[in-house]
Amino acid sequence: MNSNSSNPKGRTTIEVGADGVAVITIINPPVNSLALDVLYSLKENYDQALRRDDVKAIVVTGANGKFSGGFDISAFGKLQGGTVESPKPGFISVEILTDTVEAARKPSVAAIDGLALGGGLEVAMACHARISTPNAQLGLPELQLGILPGFGGTQRLPRLVGLAKSLEMILTSKPVKGEEAVNLGLVDAVVSSNQLLETARKWALDILERRKPWVSSLHKTDKLEPLSEAREILKFARVQTRRRAPNLQHPLVVLDVVEEGIVSGPRAGLWKEAEAFQGLLHSDTCKALVNVFFAQRGTTKVPGVTDLGLKPRRIKKVAILGGGLMGSGIATALLLSNYLVILKEVNDKFLQAGLARVKANLQSSVKKGKMSQEKFEKTLSLLKGTLDYEGFRDVDMVIEAVIENVSLKQQIFADLEKYCPPHCILASNTSTIDLNLIGEKTKSQDRIIGAHFFSPAHVMPLLEIVRTHKTSPQVIVDLLDVGKKIKKTPVVVGNCTGFAVNRMFFPYTQAALLLVERGTDVYRIDRAITKFGMPMGPFRLCDLVGFGVAIATGGQFVMNFPERTYKSMLIPLMQEDKRAGETTRRGFYVYDDRRKASPDPEIKKYIEKAREMSGVTIDPKLAKLSDKDIIEMIFFPVVNEACRVLAEGIAVKASDLDISAIMGMGFPPYRGGIIFWADTLGSKYICSRLDEWSRMYGDFFKPCSYLAERASKGAPLSSTTDPAKSRL
Repeated sequence: MNSNSSNPKGRTTIEVGADGVAVITIINPPVNSLALDVLYSLKENYDQALRRDDVKAIVVTGANGKFSGGFDISAFGKLQGGTVESPKPGFISVEILTDTVEAARKPSVAAIDGLALGGGLEVAMACHARISTPNAQLGLPELQLGILPGFGGTQRLPRLVGLAKSLEMILTSKPVKGEEAVNLGLVDAVVSSNQLLETARKWALDILERRKPWVSSLHKTDKLEPLSEAREILKFARVQTRRRAPNLQHPLVVLDVVEEGIVSGPRAGLWKEAEAFQGLLHSDTCKALVNVFFAQRGTTKVPGVTDLGLKPRRIKKVAILGGGLMGSGIATALLLSNYLVILKEVNDKFLQAGLARVKANLQSSVKKGKMSQEKFEKTLSLLKGTLDYEGFRDVDMVIEAVIENVSLKQQIFADLEKYCPPHCILASNTSTIDLNLIGEKTKSQDRIIGAHFFSPAHVMPLLEIVRTHKTSPQVIVDLLDVGKKIKKTPVVVGNCTGFAVNRMFFPYTQAALLLVERGTDVYRIDRAITKFGMPMGPFRLCDLVGFGVAIATGGQFVMNFPERTYKSMLIPLMQEDKRAGETTRRGFYVYDDRRKASPDPEIKKYIEKAREMSGVTIDPKLAKLSDKDIIEMIFFPVVNEACRVLAEGIAVKASDLDISAIMGMGFPPYRGGIIFWADTLGSKYICSRLDEWSRMYGDFFKPCSYLAERASKGAPLSSTTDPAKSRL
């Protein structure tokens, strides 16, 4: 089967040199992914090389300095939906790679440059030797997509590097570089890019002449631990995996498949792998993680902005106003990507504290071994502190990160207009305040934009880019580029109270408070939500961010969405009593010296008082909710608000909200994101539950018109115009 003509992009080519070596090159830009066409073409060219008398040996390589990034992920959706015929199980792993490549009477060598990931590494492992460049990345990251290595990787990697190391590589999805791969036995030699092909050709001929060993990876046993030891390693890995990912099945399936190969032999292992791959490909986890993969890549496509052909301008110097937790975190993120940074504060005491925070952030990278002392000093030298606007005359961007106070921010933006050059981007890290209000007293509204980071800013992966109707497309394109350079996933959203993430998750805490006042136990709620996969429950989260922040952001919502706010006095009552969360060591939990949280029976009296003030009584049904009900009563209002954000055009597409929930709030990625998860349950079901609760407990639960309309048609909440979906 050869569909090369219909898809000229993905193919392999064959060239036979005078030395009798056939070089087969994988071509499928940008990363030479192994689409089905490429794999069929690889088999054809292998068969040809094996038939031809002028071919003595074979070298497999990838075009443009990249071996292969692995199986083509865009094919997953087609295979899952049945729009593309799936090759029969074992066709690639057994027929092509084992019985054609590895079993061939002519030796083959993989010449690896750039990257050999997933299926790319699996193709290389089927060859009789591997030559790599020192910085090439080699790894099997399939678990990140909810599947397992399906082209023989579960069988060959343990035989090349030993069981313990192979499990570490597969379970953590961490690649190794060429240098380390040699020491592990994964590759046979490391050479520079310009010597790669020549070395590989010579190596292939040396194997033929038996000057170098002819090794079939699948039948190597010297690296495998003895059976009893292997079983112990697998047992330990199972315990750790269950602890680390209690809701995930596929890492355990991998361990079963690896074990099968060790106990029953590699051929049996290959067939078990093929069967397991088929099963996992159609699992909810795989569909969810593939959704996340494309959603994350789709956030940088913004209709009417990124399709205008604008090039990002070069941003060299960034000023940050405010050296608190957020300002210092943002400064750290920029410094780590080599931007020059000026940190401005109002007095010397605050400035020194801000600079010290940045220094401490960088030092923790040195302590963890992620950064050398020399690099630390070089990075820190990019930072300057200041108390006035003098140094602002040549900055390309300013990010304001002061307290959430409207008049203070207005004053700052009026000052910035005076001191900064006319091309300078004026960004605010506000998490709730309307940007039109912030820029009200300026003439520069086309360059005012929100750059909302999440705390801690140098760690959290999301950057909400907030545009107003006046923000120019150029400024958005510039900030998208900065986001990418500082390794954040940027999501472009519209301007409203709370933007996308905080607004979507505002009902999260409110629903939890409503349940507690009506009899559900605080700690049961947190346990159920954590079990579902969130990093922490709503009450532990309140303690972490602090009650001051919770009340301030709450106030914004009460003011802007009064008809659907659940007003509870529980948090203000606790704060009056000097309980303000983790910083005061007492919130919903009590904290010891090591910040370990324990439940506090004292909480009951505050709940009783808040219940009295709200005029509600304990509802026996809510006092004994199942975990499933707790999850639904807390997350369905979040889904409902997400639908409003979508309907109002605050978010461009549903997949942007999926990414925002995962990266901004820690929603479990293996559930695919907030809207994706909701669609697995169905709009009809969600709407009917919300309807029922709003009749019993008020308008807080009332389904919005977007949700009600989707439910009446039984339609998914993610619109079909969603580019991330239509690409699948």
